[in-house]
Amino acid sequence: MDFDEFTGEIQHRLELPGTGEAVRATRATLLPLGQRIPAENAADFAASLPMEIKWYMTGAVRDHGQRFDWTEFVDRVAEIEGVEPSDAAYHARVVVDLMHTAVPAADFQDLRGQLPESADEENWRELFSIVDAGGWGEAEEVQTGGGPQKSAEAPQWDSQ
Repeated sequence: MDFDEFTGEIQHRLELPGTGEAVRATRATLLPLGQRIPAENAADFAASLPMEIKWYMTGAVRDHGQRFDWTEFVDRVAEIEGVEPSDAAYHARVVVDLMHTAVPAADFQDLRGQLPESADEENWRELFSIVDAGGWGEAEEVQTGGGPQKSAEAPQWDSQ
């Protein structure tokens, strides 16, 4: 997946008006995520991402391995993105879900291992709620009560 595909997918999933907003949502998520985890883990995790996106978790971060909880993460995302915390939390979940499809499963599990998923205020499980619900398409269907409808006349794509 290249930069344009990644940002285009974020723009589509978040129903944002332009690429700039998609880039801002991505940067707002990845910068504090890179601040939260150790530098070597950030580099490993981001290695499979497009170079421009990888930068937000690695090169743009001066101080890796900071200790802050889910609430502080959401506040940082909201401040960077310039949105309300509830929107910031949703945007971060969508960005992380797309990253789940773009990075190796072992690297994604390593990321989860860096973030405590306990029942207290540091509950990072919230960040992975879309992933845990089966991914964006499945989570969207659960939220809206419907999903993409397939018709008998829909074109069939051949993988040859």
